[in-house]
Amino acid sequence: MKTKRHRRTKAQMIAFRKGLNVPQIVRPVETEAEVLIKLTDRFAAMNLMAQATATGKNRSLIISGPAGLGKSHGVMQVTEGLEKKGYQTKMVRGFVRPTGLYKTLFDFRHKNCVIVFDDADSVFGDDVSLNILKTACDMTKTRTLSWLTESKMEDEEGERLPRSFEFEGSIIFITNYDFDAMIQQGTKLAPHFEAMISRSHYLDLAMHTKLDYIVRIKQVLAQGMLKDTGYTATQESEILAFIVKHQEKLRELSLRMVLKLAGLLKMNPNGWQKLAVVTCMR
Repeated sequence: MKTKRHRRTKAQMIAFRKGLNVPQIVRPVETEAEVLIKLTDRFAAMNLMAQATATGKNRSLIISGPAGLGKSHGVMQVTEGLEKKGYQTKMVRGFVRPTGLYKTLFDFRHKNCVIVFDDADSVFGDDVSLNILKTACDMTKTRTLSWLTESKMEDEEGERLPRSFEFEGSIIFITNYDFDAMIQQGTKLAPHFEAMISRSHYLDLAMHTKLDYIVRIKQVLAQGMLKDTGYTATQESEILAFIVKHQEKLRELSLRMVLKLAGLLKMNPNGWQKLAVVTCMR
């Protein structure tokens, strides 16, 4: 019986060369068919669990995966559909201070509210923010958030926010952080990530290799990503072939790269590949 080969991640290879004692995360080498089944199942799970969390059936969901491969788009489709049904949604991106976090949780504290932290990983790097989130995501019957410092917080109308309130909303985190890997490697944030996973459903989209990225790109293209914007099947095939051929040299493997290449093709149908070589490759 043949055994599956395993690859080290890029971070592990760097650590290995430096002689650092970092636990090895072993990932099996998969076929393209296996990757397609894996991604189909995981993105279907993401959509189902995002729907359940946004409607309050689940309190907290953490979605982990690389940037630019469709995490945010899938969740936004869910939340936009719910807004039409009377749910309140809040998308938070970028840097978040603890005071801003507390205020956001207060503003969207009710049962029909969902807060989506998308690419706002700064909340995981602050002890105060993490302690607030641990309470907001807890599985206890009542989740009471408190702010008992000397600083006073006010809303846009100048009204003072309460020093404590009950949070009944739900939260979805969309992150590029691989919580499992960072826990296994014993990073500074590992204890906090363990606490968050304990309180939330954690979904790793399991995209760690270039093959994973290529299969995901093929999957989204097959779902009509470019057809809806007027590109022909031949043009779509040319873009995909270019990505597969140059996957080792492209600055990134993502759906954003697909859009960049599609834009170059529209600018210069006969010379777009030369433009791509000088603008999209390392």
